[in-house]
Amino acid sequence: MIKSFSHSVYFAPRGRKRLLELGNNLAQRYLSPEDFLIGFVGDAGAGKSVLINGMFPGLTLTNDDTGINIRPLPLLEHFSENRFTSHTYHVDMRFESAFHQPWELTEAVVKALRYNRRVIIEHFDLIADQIGLKPQVLLGIGEEVIITRPGLFGPVAEEIKNIVYKSLRYRKMAHTAEDLTSLVIDQLGFETPPNHSDIRSGFILHFEELPDFNIEDIQEGVENYIEKDLPVTYIDDGHIALGGNQFSCTGPRVHVRRTGEIRGFRLLPDFFHDPQSRRYLLAGMVGEQRSQFELLKAE
Repeated sequence: MIKSFSHSVYFAPRGRKRLLELGNNLAQRYLSPEDFLIGFVGDAGAGKSVLINGMFPGLTLTNDDTGINIRPLPLLEHFSENRFTSHTYHVDMRFESAFHQPWELTEAVVKALRYNRRVIIEHFDLIADQIGLKPQVLLGIGEEVIITRPGLFGPVAEEIKNIVYKSLRYRKMAHTAEDLTSLVIDQLGFETPPNHSDIRSGFILHFEELPDFNIEDIQEGVENYIEKDLPVTYIDDGHIALGGNQFSCTGPRVHVRRTGEIRGFRLLPDFFHDPQSRRYLLAGMVGEQRSQFELLKAE
């Protein structure tokens, strides 16, 4: 399957747990023991570090959103010592480019690969031209997670970057709108749904019983928050601040900076009943209204 595999696309989850689970699933499905060069592409806050943690449990990243974890960079240190004692190395090209020239990092990566060491490179697009090698696996994360095995005719890192950088804003808008919807439901005195799921440019809330609130009231409440243009700020791995008030959130880094950045918010006017899970579903969307056919054509 791996030899004939081209690419797959998954919704990019917004919660940390769901993103870790997706990473674990991707590793089991698509990684081979002989995949030594693995590239990741995605803007800040997309969830690259969490996805890597899910795919490679136990790997300590040299740096992530919380700060610097290892200095000096193990890859360069072992390169200078001419002995690569680790099986897997992590490099964040955007971060390391502030301290090292691209050619230095390229030499270290190429030599590590000659020793059959695995090198995981974040922001692979920043080193793709210098390294001159195609990664065995290339992943991009924006609104969706794209995993591919580049062949003779691509895709190249820049192509993946153009897709995921543009789409990330929809994921951030959807997540903030999702949290605002749950917040309004709670403030109106109804039980907040514990289960959420992802759809393209939107979200789904799962209810065990048919809610008795009016969907139009929820829509109006969320629109009020959007009109107020309140700041949305990260507090810690389990909380955000919305206009100065703290709220629980499973993906606190995947948000727009202000509620006013949400465009085209709408709740579908009816609940959907899922006979398999026996739940009632409420769907919300953001961005311009596009049919599924139009979304496929856009890709």
